[in-house]
Amino acid sequence: MIRYGIPQNWIRYDWNKVASELMHAKAAILSLTNIPYQRSWTDQLQVVQLKREVAGTSRIEGADFTDKELDAAMKESPEQLHTRSQRQAAAAVKTYRWIAGLPADRPIDAALIKETHRHIVTDADDDHCPPGQLRPRDVNVTFGVPPHRGAEGGEECESAFDGLCKAIQREFPQHDPLIQALALHYHFAAMHPFLDGNGRTARALEALMLQRVNLKDTLFIAMSNYYYEEKNSYLKTLASVRAANHDLSDFLAFGLKGITVQCGRLFEEIRKNVAKALFHNVMYDLFNRLRTTRKRVIAERHIDILKRLLAVDVLTLQALSEQTLGIYKPLKNPGKALMRDINYLLRLKAIGYKKLPDNGYELFARLEWPTEITETDFFRSVKEMPRAKTHGFLS
Repeated sequence: MIRYGIPQNWIRYDWNKVASELMHAKAAILSLTNIPYQRSWTDQLQVVQLKREVAGTSRIEGADFTDKELDAAMKESPEQLHTRSQRQAAAAVKTYRWIAGLPADRPIDAALIKETHRHIVTDADDDHCPPGQLRPRDVNVTFGVPPHRGAEGGEECESAFDGLCKAIQREFPQHDPLIQALALHYHFAAMHPFLDGNGRTARALEALMLQRVNLKDTLFIAMSNYYYEEKNSYLKTLASVRAANHDLSDFLAFGLKGITVQCGRLFEEIRKNVAKALFHNVMYDLFNRLRTTRKRVIAERHIDILKRLLAVDVLTLQALSEQTLGIYKPLKNPGKALMRDINYLLRLKAIGYKKLPDNGYELFARLEWPTEITETDFFRSVKEMPRAKTHGFLS
């Protein structure tokens, strides 16, 4: 068993091992915070990010629940949470929402750390773990592979916790904020000052510190999602730092890479929303300028197809046919009309397709289309629009 030792230096690492990853992480944050976005997009994205964060931080600890159960746990007033895993997820949701509302200038001190733990375990683990109370004498914990022992309950636990809180105020500010966030994560997890909920609290504290690096509220990144996806490496690097007498190099490099990865993922999701917004604008601008009654009726069908494809990444031809049944059913030949409209949009290059092994098709909106199409090309294609008896290769 690997026993805990109180660090003499709370932030110790080899700069050469982390410099490159730190540079990439800061560049990723800069890119993310400078991309244009609408509040409505990020409100939706943050629900997804929070779900990923909660799922990740809970599943790292072995929680087992379905996506449907997680959705239930994320409700403001969760009901019918039968398992401990579900209750832990609900408590994590409340914790992260509470964190998001904290004043940016509130110091990260003993009181705040204990309050964070209190939120994490209340209504989930408080039947066996006193919320916000350090482990007393002779109450010890082991965790990880190989087995690690947290700080001995009582005097050592109190001394380690007090030392960390002082270091946050004195030593931490001498280092980059990203380094500080990851260092707090590691040291809290290493000492395991509470009886339960230590890992979840460590990741919540990291999230709190990351919020103060231009990642607050609308640009929250789900680091626990990364830690869960890389669970073996996550636990291995935590253990290697402990074995190296708290040399943080390995975990800092690993965590900084995670910041880069998660920022990149969120950047791509925001970029996709920007592209979809542009697509909507160009789509409505061009199709709504058609003058004849026949062309306007057809354009309305085209717009409906494009809106459905923009709402998802891909849609099978069968699913699209079912979703648009109400629009095409009144027509003389609904199936042929749908195929004709799809083939027109394919020729216009507004949509693309992929053939499936079962000879079906997946359709998707080509988000680059607005940057390719010109008014001249569009109205020429309208003029050449196929007549009723003309079908395409998808027919």
